[in-house]
Amino acid sequence: MEESNSEAEVERKEKTKHKGKHDKPKPWDNPSIDHWKVEKFDPSWNEGGMLEVSSFSTLFPQYREKYLQEAWPTVRGALKEFGVKSELNLVEGCMTVSTTRKTRDPYIIMKARDLIKLLSRSVPAPQAIKILNDEMQCDIIKIGNLVRNKERFVKRRQHLVGPNSSTLKALEILTGCYILVQGNTVAAMGSFKGLKQVRRVVEDCIQNKMHPVYHIKTLMMKRELASDPALENENWDRFLPKFKKKNVKQKKVKSKEKKPYTPFPPPQPPSKVDLQLESGEYFLSDQKKFAKKWQQKLEKQAEKTAENKRKREAAFVPPMEPMMQDPSKSSDDKNDVAAMAMSLKKKAKEFGKQKSLENVNPETYIAASGEAPLKKKRKHS
Repeated sequence: MEESNSEAEVERKEKTKHKGKHDKPKPWDNPSIDHWKVEKFDPSWNEGGMLEVSSFSTLFPQYREKYLQEAWPTVRGALKEFGVKSELNLVEGCMTVSTTRKTRDPYIIMKARDLIKLLSRSVPAPQAIKILNDEMQCDIIKIGNLVRNKERFVKRRQHLVGPNSSTLKALEILTGCYILVQGNTVAAMGSFKGLKQVRRVVEDCIQNKMHPVYHIKTLMMKRELASDPALENENWDRFLPKFKKKNVKQKKVKSKEKKPYTPFPPPQPPSKVDLQLESGEYFLSDQKKFAKKWQQKLEKQAEKTAENKRKREAAFVPPMEPMMQDPSKSSDDKNDVAAMAMSLKKKAKEFGKQKSLENVNPETYIAASGEAPLKKKRKHS
């Protein structure tokens, strides 16, 4: 029994044997330690201070000069706590930060550099000072060179902001970052994860890959899925919406017809002197040239005056009235109707006479006994 235990221990030792000299178990290789946690800096870790002076400077636009002048005491006080010297140069238009003998944290100078960058990009001083905290990071996204057309760039930047900054507020809530759109840059402050999401949304919007509203929908669904512990270690692609980009048909640009190639150059256009020689103006005296120019000028002025007068008088021209019926025409129409009625009556009379001739009574023509036949005189019509 003891022999079997000793053999098992030997086998375990052989399994845990490391090849290299330094391949030994480390004290920090422990699952209980959170490697992503940023511990707060303790000045006792660097009691000697900095050996060299490090400094950063950045320019700021002229419209920020007044605000920076008012807010600089607040910024200087915040940096002084960490032993960082700050300077505002209004002549050159730049801000400078540098380490001193009192500086202990070696990374604070990088934070101070981010602070002056944010201030130059119109971030308010109280918000920008938060970058000095270890948990807060920043990212300045350049969007000016992503689109060439100025009008298209302004339109897409407005898509990012949204009506009454609603899209921007939704992004701030979902990513947990502070976002400010200013000119050709977007300044963002927050955690690394949030900054990564913000950069992706901003670049997709400006490059017209995806509208920010669709990104917001995706982020909302991801937040819901993250709250469910059953789906924590699963792939979320089947739950997330897939948006297809609809290509709008654009008008085809008509290509210019290529002219047939000729090795000879085109004829040289006539110069001003050639035209004057053709018209005979070249041989006129200076006085006559001046008189001719003056005459042309007067003619142009007269044309312009007449045109302006016509435009002014056009406002006073009365509109066309509806045409009234001419009484003479109406009487003619009445006469025509009367004539038509008379002709119809005449035709009816003639038709009646014809009928009467057809219906003749023969007894009237037979002579009665002992009486002479009566002779009727016909009236020749």
